[in-house]
Amino acid sequence: MAARSGKHVERVQTGVRIEKRILKVLKSLAYHKEISLSDLLEGMILHSLENRPAFNEETLQFIRTMREVYHLDLNADDAHTMEE
Repeated sequence: MAARSGKHVERVQTGVRIEKRILKVLKSLAYHKEISLSDLLEGMILHSLENRPAFNEETLQFIRTMREVYHLDLNADDAHTMEE
């Protein structure tokens, strides 16, 4: 098995506010995938920036289940209309 060579990156700490139920779903997904929340977010963002799907059907089913568990009824149409 060949060793995997990654690109060198510099990470920074940031304070980001996020909707509570979205965070619960993301944390559950990261735990399910056995990766950090940071790695999950970086992967999702990199896929999104290239207009590529980040998840296969099995993962999407897990996400749907977690959305139900955490009562996450927001969708993409709500992205720029949420109020506190």
